[in-house]
Amino acid sequence: QVQLVESGGGLVQAGGSLRLSCAASGRTFRYTMGWFRQTPGKERDFVAAINWSGGSTYYAGSVKGRFTISRDNAKNTVYLQMNDLKPEDTAVYYCAAELVAGTITSPRTNDFRSWGQGTQVTVSS
Repeated sequence: QVQLVESGGGLVQAGGSLRLSCAASGRTFRYTMGWFRQTPGKERDFVAAINWSGGSTYYAGSVKGRFTISRDNAKNTVYLQMNDLKPEDTAVYYCAAELVAGTITSPRTNDFRSWGQGTQVTVSS
């Protein structure tokens, strides 16, 4: 089992930036990682994913061009750089690890085996 700890959330004004981090432990850091987000009463939605080498990245249409997922395998950490934030980006952001089903291009929550506890991102208008 992989343990994941997110950090970097907070309150930011529209147009601002935040960088989320997700530190992994428990297994060799050679697996697909992803970010999802969830607002109250709604399903958890895919945001971005990155393969084990970092050579392939995938994004939801709503964040493409504004968010960048990356990883540092030496530090067992994946990042989500979020620029030009909008109020509709407000959500709890979750880190996910170990894609065990589905496809990296559009994964669902059930496709990932391990999850972090989430970090709140609030964008004010």
